[in-house]
Amino acid sequence: MKSKRLDRFRERLTLPLIAAPMFLVSGLELVVAACRNGVIGSFPTVNCRSTEQLGEWLTEIETRLQQHADTSGRKAAPVCPNLIVHRSNARLEQDVKLLLRHKPEIVITSVGSPAPVLKPLHDAGALVFADVASIRHAERAAEAGADGLVLLTAGAGGQTGWLNPFAFVRAVRSFYDGVIVLAGGISDGHALHAAEVLGCDLAYMGTKFIATRESLADERYKQMLVEASADDILLTTAFTGLQTNMLKPSIVAAGLDPDDLPARGAIDIGKDIDITARENRPKRWRDIWSGGHSTSGVMDVPAVDDLVARTLSEYRGAGGA
Repeated sequence: MKSKRLDRFRERLTLPLIAAPMFLVSGLELVVAACRNGVIGSFPTVNCRSTEQLGEWLTEIETRLQQHADTSGRKAAPVCPNLIVHRSNARLEQDVKLLLRHKPEIVITSVGSPAPVLKPLHDAGALVFADVASIRHAERAAEAGADGLVLLTAGAGGQTGWLNPFAFVRAVRSFYDGVIVLAGGISDGHALHAAEVLGCDLAYMGTKFIATRESLADERYKQMLVEASADDILLTTAFTGLQTNMLKPSIVAAGLDPDDLPARGAIDIGKDIDITARENRPKRWRDIWSGGHSTSGVMDVPAVDDLVARTLSEYRGAGGA
């Protein structure tokens, strides 16, 4: 079942795919490259150091995508800002006001209920997707009026869910007819098509976009993903206090033992989302990196153009329309 809520821009999508919003990884170049290739480009608004810089990013993205449309004759896929709606985000109100002026087509909310921002974003014409990690959270977001649900399943990189994707998607689809986005384990076009068969409208691809030329990730991070496999992913609460999938080799490189980590949340590598604080944090914590189970599918560090073309070929080969 395909949600009619996507009809307004479905023809602009090359793939039913979102380049996942990733803290300190999703930047202007990655978003632009994804969107002009027909993939929804998302980014956490807190990747910008200030609301002012967020406005600069959005203006630059909009300008470049308009230039692309003028040249190619095809309008790009939507840009999708990601709002952290947790009370710790001191910039939330200012960022929302800015987004209202730019009128994004989709906004994703994370780390809390979408309810406080739903009305103003809906009034501005945006679809609002909420990320959820449990059935109860999905029910609450649906009741609040979210247009889509991003299901964080076992295997998603960074802060993740624990539910099996097959069980999670089918359970949510039994009571929800909005847009369902599968997050976790999408490493190629075959997995993307399988997500559609399961009942999803869209899927996140995150880890493979980390290892692209356009991402903001450190080159060592990208190479580590190429060399790692799913066996190198550790689910731990040591760094953020929440279940998070991290790359074991980066933990070892920071001088820690992955099998003997401190207590829950004892190591702060970015639990706060005050971007100005990142420079004051010990450098080694910024070198502990996340990744999903789809790490096993990362074989190289291509340009986004090449990654999308490859994924499209796989998707069609698997039976995707």
